[in-house]
Amino acid sequence: MKTALITGATSGIGNATAIALANLGIQLVICGRRQERLTELKSLLRKKVAVHTLCFDVQDKKQVFEQIARIPANFSKDILINNAGNAHGLSPIQDGNLEDWDAMIDSNVKGLLYVSKALMPHMISRGSGHIINIGSIAGKEIYPNGNVYCASKHAVDAITKSMLVDLNPHGIRVGAIHPGAVATEFSTIRFKGDTQKADSVYHGFEPLSAEDVADIIAFVVTRPYHVNIADLLVLPTAQGNAVTIHREK
Repeated sequence: MKTALITGATSGIGNATAIALANLGIQLVICGRRQERLTELKSLLRKKVAVHTLCFDVQDKKQVFEQIARIPANFSKDILINNAGNAHGLSPIQDGNLEDWDAMIDSNVKGLLYVSKALMPHMISRGSGHIINIGSIAGKEIYPNGNVYCASKHAVDAITKSMLVDLNPHGIRVGAIHPGAVATEFSTIRFKGDTQKADSVYHGFEPLSAEDVADIIAFVVTRPYHVNIADLLVLPTAQGNAVTIHREK
């Protein structure tokens, strides 16, 4: 039975993806920083599939390798969904907060690399595997005040393309899914808990839901193995690009 490891599984896209893949009968290793949420999700899904939880922060290199080394042998390492990551702040670059910059680079870029590095040897030794990196429209274009967040997601795009080439001789599928506006905790975190400001991001149009993106991930992982969806940009119908959104008055 296949196993998928999902980072950032405690909320949003990661949580919805865990549910979607469990419905397909795929075993899960769900990872996140909040053990209580991991335990709750495991309780929900273990009636359908075997579930193992790992509580760690992808930014902590030592934790990443220690925790992944503890995955039980009956959980194979077939699919990796690098979902963990966040945006912090929305300021002109000259006003940027250094701690916010560090958090985005450490999570969105370095965290993705750490987890991938821990899983890739297992896939290489087997000659198969599937890595899906969750990027963003911010990895395809920039927008005002997005600066370092956009840079981190451009890095995800470049890393994905590099993985696709470097892992090609080993028969490993690699791809990225780049969502546009998705209504999750994303904006609440970006605006430091200001829910009113976060809600205004999605005012006047129907954004993507976490379930929409999870449905796409489920589609991608269930293609015949000779089919690899390498690069996919998905937007709500109301969105034309990073800054063009048709809002109903």
